[in-house]
Amino acid sequence: MTEHYIPRSLEPVLARALREFPVVVLIGPRQSGKTTLLQHTIGARIPVISLEPPDVRAAALGDPRGFLDFYGTPVAYDEVQYAADLLPYIKERVDARRDQPGQYILTGSQNLLLMQQVTESLAGRAAVLKLLPLTQREIAGEPDRPLPWEVARPLTPPVAPAAVEVWPQILRGCYPELVKNPTREARLWQASYVQTYLERDVRNLRNIGDLTLFQTFLRSLAGRSAGLLNLSDLARDVGIAVNTARDWLAILEASFQIFLLRPYHVNLGKRLVKSPKVYFTDTGLLCYLVGLREAEHAANGPMGGALLENWVVAELYKTSLHRGEEPTIYFGARLRALKWM
Repeated sequence: MTEHYIPRSLEPVLARALREFPVVVLIGPRQSGKTTLLQHTIGARIPVISLEPPDVRAAALGDPRGFLDFYGTPVAYDEVQYAADLLPYIKERVDARRDQPGQYILTGSQNLLLMQQVTESLAGRAAVLKLLPLTQREIAGEPDRPLPWEVARPLTPPVAPAAVEVWPQILRGCYPELVKNPTREARLWQASYVQTYLERDVRNLRNIGDLTLFQTFLRSLAGRSAGLLNLSDLARDVGIAVNTARDWLAILEASFQIFLLRPYHVNLGKRLVKSPKVYFTDTGLLCYLVGLREAEHAANGPMGGALLENWVVAELYKTSLHRGEEPTIYFGARLRALKWM
């Protein structure tokens, strides 16, 4: 068992998927706990092989059939986007034993490329699960605790955290590394995370030459968190074309840094065409990007309302995904109110 392990709401979903599908794909941002989850839940009985080291990657790409033969099944391949050419060979083996569940577990941190490759090679054969940074229930050690409105008449009403507790959490964020090590300098970790994200994921997803301009785009988007997304205004402020802004927004979604919330309309078509609101998956990285250092400044500054809204919406979004469900959350087009379907 992994030391200082924080139980995740996704654990029973993962166990069920392994009983029902020959392949399980676990995706999420870097450092969200994917490898730790696998090591804790299956590591004692199933090998977890990272494909990130160059020598392992070279072995997998140089002789894919021999590589798969060596490890056999069941097996977990971590960061499989580094050796995506394995997927057709995995498909070939799965098709030979289609009725046997739990053969392969694949993880990745680049949703766009990985899901395109999974769709092409493993459609109908794989369950796709998403693991984001920790929810408040997971941090509290109650990963299965229902949401307040899911309990008909609770005997003990849930106690809302005091503002003095909420804002340090908003500023620090919910990545497992910072939660497990409360004395660690959050801003230094966040700076390293953003730089690693820019240098690795962004370059892998798109051939972006000017990372400085992309970082300006990222920070400008952070300043618009919890607001209606106007790509034309954003592109003009950063000094890029609207099509470039749209591509860069897709990169941030694909790497799980942001998500979009659609407005609620009875007409499904209007939900898809009206302007969405943009939220960051982790408020700690959001605060870092907009330059907030103190909880009091974050709470009382001009972004206080947006930060609190982002924190609440991200909590609902993560809770849904960690239950193995796609979020069905909208905001009211007129009242700007959240609606949980």
